[in-house]
Amino acid sequence: MSSNTRQLQPATPKMQQRKERRMFSTSDDSAMTKQVQATHAPDGREIDVKPILQIVDEILVRFIARSVEGYEVKRDQDALEMTAALAEFDMLDSLAYIINKISCELSCKCSGGGDAHSSTMVLLNYMSSYAWHAKVVLTLAAFAVIFGEFWLVAQLSAENTLAKSVALLKQLPDITENFMSLKPHFEALIRLVKAALDVTMCIVEFKELPSEYISEDTPPMSVASTHIPIASYWVIRSIVACASQISSLIGTRNESISSTTEAWELSSLAHKVSSIYEHLKNQLILCYQYIDDKRHIEAFHNLIRLFETVHVDNMKILRALIYAKDDILPLIDGNTKSRVSLEVLRRKHVLLLISDLDISQEEILILDNLYKDARARDIHYEIVWIPVVDRAMWNDVNKQKFEYLQSLMAWYSVCDPFIIEPSAIKYIKEVWNFSKTAILVALDPQGKLASNNAVHMLWIWGNLAFPFTSEKEENLWKQEIWSLELLIDGIDPSVLEWMTEGKLICLYGGEDLEWIEKFTTTALSMAKAGNFELEMAYVGKSNAKERMQKMIKTFSTRKFSYFWPNVTSIWFFWRRLESMLYSKLQHGRTVENDEIMSEVMTVLSFDGSDRGWAIFCRGGTEMARAKGDSALMCVMNFDKWKGRIEELGVVQAINDYLDQNKPPHHCNRLILPGTTGGIPQKVVCAECGRQMEKYFMYRCCVE
Repeated sequence: MSSNTRQLQPATPKMQQRKERRMFSTSDDSAMTKQVQATHAPDGREIDVKPILQIVDEILVRFIARSVEGYEVKRDQDALEMTAALAEFDMLDSLAYIINKISCELSCKCSGGGDAHSSTMVLLNYMSSYAWHAKVVLTLAAFAVIFGEFWLVAQLSAENTLAKSVALLKQLPDITENFMSLKPHFEALIRLVKAALDVTMCIVEFKELPSEYISEDTPPMSVASTHIPIASYWVIRSIVACASQISSLIGTRNESISSTTEAWELSSLAHKVSSIYEHLKNQLILCYQYIDDKRHIEAFHNLIRLFETVHVDNMKILRALIYAKDDILPLIDGNTKSRVSLEVLRRKHVLLLISDLDISQEEILILDNLYKDARARDIHYEIVWIPVVDRAMWNDVNKQKFEYLQSLMAWYSVCDPFIIEPSAIKYIKEVWNFSKTAILVALDPQGKLASNNAVHMLWIWGNLAFPFTSEKEENLWKQEIWSLELLIDGIDPSVLEWMTEGKLICLYGGEDLEWIEKFTTTALSMAKAGNFELEMAYVGKSNAKERMQKMIKTFSTRKFSYFWPNVTSIWFFWRRLESMLYSKLQHGRTVENDEIMSEVMTVLSFDGSDRGWAIFCRGGTEMARAKGDSALMCVMNFDKWKGRIEELGVVQAINDYLDQNKPPHHCNRLILPGTTGGIPQKVVCAECGRQMEKYFMYRCCVE
């Protein structure tokens, strides 16, 4: 690498730190730094400097600076209110005395043309008993008195006899008459004053940082503490320079004023003080980041304690999770689209819908149906959408997406994703294991956690799962067996009607059109030959929305069999199966000890194959299943097993044939979404019973 190339590399954090140290040390040698620190002997007295700073800002920036810049100074309502508030500030006599004393020192030292460093050290020694932030504020206040008095006299001398007499005695220049020649002088002075004010406010901010979250020996603060003494020195030295410039105007009434050299000196000093401000400001940002991190950790642990505590209602929990202040209405009512407070949720069962902005419209549609069904059945719970959004990725597109999703929801949602505190997001991710897939956290009327993800039981049983506790979920599973009703419930009443009518039903899936055409044609021919009714329903394939829309169009044209005319039903069929699996996993079930879990994983593994698959059912519990080639061979070879139908029944005869004709080779795949959590450690092959190997798959399906 060439030397030129090395010079173009960006500065590393260490290089930046070295640069910062040089900025404070090269021009201010260590001897001077020690000299400045030797003047510091604070006695612990506390001064409320904020009101003084407000008055200083009022004098130097709002009035004088705006006058120099050519703006008309207007007393707007804010200014009037601030002046009224400041008028009530009862400054201690001793503080007024010290400000007056510093003003005298500035006037005397500066009018005598003394050395700026020596004058600065005199002031530092005089204020040795005050803290650094008090020293700079008091010095600025003293200068504001000097500059304010000068400006009043000089400006009013043209129209006020008393002011004119004072100006004559001091031989002050006529500002109106000499404005153009004086303007560069005053502009440079104002720039330096503003830079000194910026550094002063920064030093005051450091002083006001909450000690319970950051201490003097904490790295961001300890670094700043080493710079504050020399920064204070340069603020005071800048004020000495400004006071010298004001003093130099005395006796110049009848002289030609040339301010080029003085303006350059002030501008050079302003550049240095501005550089000091930038470094202090960056350090202050680091301190605030440190404080925020500490506060977020504290709030996170507070959330943990809140969920471990018994409450009379859910408000403490909801305020900690959603919004703790009372300054805004944090929720949007999905029905009225109006803003409401958290009070609408008091002592109610609440489902927190937590997702990113990629939540599917299918999820919203199914949840909307269940929400409205609950209202119709007089089942009382509320839903609140909490979107988890990365602030760094927030833009107009995401804002519009948030507002669009919000418009689809009939339930409550937060008015702004960023009212949710980082501590709540941390809790959601680390305790409730939210990653990307939407979850529904159920809270009871006292704010107690009923379920950290009720979405599975809601998808499986709908509102029968209310109040969405783990105990309710366990009891519902005890009432279930592997059946067609469990597989289809809540999706399509037509299939359940076929079941009650005793018809042979075939559910099949996949997207191999050649296999679908051959299988449906052969199966219907088999039913005709066997003289029994067969109803066939196509259930599609999971995670293939765009392709399923194309398949629906194909089925509409080619009439292979009955099919679901919308992708939402297909999506819900497969999502329910995944929910059954994860629900079982949450309750510690395995394929060895749970038939339903074993059958669910079998169907999910069918979906992972390249070819189709089929499940034959009659009644509620008679079921036979097979992958594509086996299912096709079974219906094609109907003549070989039809003789057993009278003895065994159709479904059992199919099972008997499949058991006797298992293929010698097979390759089954089970694809589970990795963002849902609870991936089983052991998965058994549906065909041979051997443990399946685990692989990681990263998929990007752009349809």
